[in-house]
Amino acid sequence: MFKIFLALHLLAAVGAIGPLIHAATTAARGLRRSNASATAEASRMLRVYAIASVIVVILGFALMSMTSPYTHKVVAHFTDTWVWLSLVLWALGVALSWAMSTTLDRATTMINKEESITALRGRVAAAGGIVGLIFAAIIVLMVFQP
Repeated sequence: MFKIFLALHLLAAVGAIGPLIHAATTAARGLRRSNASATAEASRMLRVYAIASVIVVILGFALMSMTSPYTHKVVAHFTDTWVWLSLVLWALGVALSWAMSTTLDRATTMINKEESITALRGRVAAAGGIVGLIFAAIIVLMVFQP
């Protein structure tokens, strides 16, 4: 059962977190091109995959409460630093993704009205990079479990 949940957790992470990072780190492209359909699509992807990432967390909690077949101990406790810190970082990454989505929605409206979006470009690009770094830090925590 442990290996099944580990596989599900990893599949969900690849299937939800991967596209979330991709959408966040490439969202500024639509702004650089003033492409309303690209910014609207990036916004939608950020919202959908941010919500889908909840599945990764649920499977992670299920996995950490199991007994490892390798150590014959419970995988982790919520009080372990790497667990609660990963959860805090995940919440921060999702919140930042949601904020990016809101900004992209605003940019889409501005592009359709032919208004300048110059001020939003740097903000979206920076936020996308930070989202990528946040999820990279979570992966490091999951692998090394300090």
